[in-house]
Amino acid sequence: MEEQPLPRWLRATEFAAEQHGAISVGQLAALRIGRASIEKALGSGRLRRLHHGVYAFSPVDLSLHGQCLAAVLGGGPGALLSHYSAAWLWGLLSTGPVPVHVTGPHPRKHRGEIVVHRSRTLIDEDRGFEELIPVTSVARTQLDLAPLVRFSQLRRALKRSEELKLFDLPAVLSVLDRNKGHRGNKPLRRALALYEPPRFTRSQTEDYFVALVESAGLPRPATNWVEAGHEIDVYWPELRFGVEIDTFATHGTHQSFEDDRVRREDLKLAGIEMTQVTDKRLEREPDRVVDRVARLLEQRRRHLA
Repeated sequence: MEEQPLPRWLRATEFAAEQHGAISVGQLAALRIGRASIEKALGSGRLRRLHHGVYAFSPVDLSLHGQCLAAVLGGGPGALLSHYSAAWLWGLLSTGPVPVHVTGPHPRKHRGEIVVHRSRTLIDEDRGFEELIPVTSVARTQLDLAPLVRFSQLRRALKRSEELKLFDLPAVLSVLDRNKGHRGNKPLRRALALYEPPRFTRSQTEDYFVALVESAGLPRPATNWVEAGHEIDVYWPELRFGVEIDTFATHGTHQSFEDDRVRREDLKLAGIEMTQVTDKRLEREPDRVVDRVARLLEQRRRHLA
């Protein structure tokens, strides 16, 4: 027996349920439900209006995801969830998405709890889809978020995207290059410095560090010195004090991570004091790094006296 088509309103109810409870006038029209029927459903309480041209079935209470999608549907053609709301949807921020931020290519007025942004520079690369909601890409979201939050929050958002396997350095650099006048460009570039490829190789970084130490008037250290069976990047034998130049790649595997802990213990048992300096930190604040190493050397000298 041939399966009979579902009644229009039942199909509309199921369609809305798949969209976190929200449905637009255009989607209702595609299901052959016209404006007269919509007005009648509004009058009877079957439907309730969320935004202009966006509805929900009563008595359904919209989740946060539903509120976000409803705002996007009300934002017009090409609208995307954006800014704080997009960061929440991607999992980059723990704060809630309301008021809902939406970005689209056409000017729109703020409506209730919707904050509307206009952008003419959005391309396909800037568009994403998460939890059935059109949303700005992770890279574009990070750009839009950058001027709105504290720098520490921005760095946490970048770190969170890395933890969630969402961080894409080429995509972020692309969105920065395409939006040089955006208010978020400078803070995002600053926060991004930690993730960009190092300017120097490991050996070049060691040479740079030694040059900084000498220019500060500190005793010249040995490099690649072997002590207690381990090679130490920078070492003052007379003080039994060393500096390890650390890079992200150094601990690229679980085994190297474990080996490093054993290495530290071996050196400690041999009476050698160590500190670690990352290549990124040395690039970012060389004077402060050298000043702290100088203080550690003096502290070690007094301890051995």
